[in-house]
Amino acid sequence: MATTISSVLGPIPTERLGYTLMHEHLQVGWAGWDLDGTWKGAGRGERLESCTKALAELAALGVKTFVDPCPMELGRDPEFMAEVSSRSGVNIVCSTGLYKEDLGLPSYFRQRSVEEIAALYIKELTEGIGSTGIKAGLIKCATGVGAITPNEEKALRAAARASAATGAPIITHTDNGSLGDKQLDLFLAEGAQPARIAIGHSDGTADLKYHAGILERGAYVSFDRIGLEFFMPDRIRRAVIAGLIGAGYGRQLFMSQDHACCWLGRTAPRPPEVDKLMANRRFTYIVQEFIPQLLAAGVSQASIQTIMVENPRRYFEGAR
Repeated sequence: MATTISSVLGPIPTERLGYTLMHEHLQVGWAGWDLDGTWKGAGRGERLESCTKALAELAALGVKTFVDPCPMELGRDPEFMAEVSSRSGVNIVCSTGLYKEDLGLPSYFRQRSVEEIAALYIKELTEGIGSTGIKAGLIKCATGVGAITPNEEKALRAAARASAATGAPIITHTDNGSLGDKQLDLFLAEGAQPARIAIGHSDGTADLKYHAGILERGAYVSFDRIGLEFFMPDRIRRAVIAGLIGAGYGRQLFMSQDHACCWLGRTAPRPPEVDKLMANRRFTYIVQEFIPQLLAAGVSQASIQTIMVENPRRYFEGAR
């Protein structure tokens, strides 16, 4: 019998995942956006139309699955995701989990124990989110800059316990491609399996020793801010990905973009130089431009198939 995972429209066999973007967002809002009664942005219907159109464009390019690891406090809306999935025909997998402390992790959860947070994660993975009946398919964790805070550590330990209890995989946020090794230490200490762990935003650094230290312990490394050159030029990302493939780590890599179709609430204005570095922010960029550039640089089509199709399937299956 094929392994199944939870999508927002119900269980699907992992063999139906196909070409997968492992870290993208339909909509994101900083915690508290919903309290701003003066914001007059796009309504739900307009956002639904925009997201459906964007995913239909991906479907036309062969993308089958869209993983949206939005933390629970940053505007996660599983029913909205289900509507977009139904309309676009693209599988969507949503997450349970909390964000990093400086931009999320509300006070309520800072006061909860590891056991209480883990129990909530397990509930959302096995029974559903709130009263929606829609189950999360993976767990999101996040850390900030410099050190893992005590509250972030609680959330990470809770994620590992929930993963060990349910078999659900973990995907993380790191700042500047740092602390992923420390995240992995905590996950393994709490019994999570490395084949179910993906250290996210690892393309924030070009340090191959850092990447290899994570990969050698059996976890995945996710290059999932492709196109976001504010953090790292894509030419460096291509070089690092090619290097890791050449070193034999192709079966432990993900590629995605961390793009958001819609922002909830107000966003701060950006200076022109930052806008220039974000010119490639669209869901189709990775398929239409970045992957062809990898192929032109000598990366094989077989390696792309491994990263975009086979690795997501094995990650959700917990296989190696």
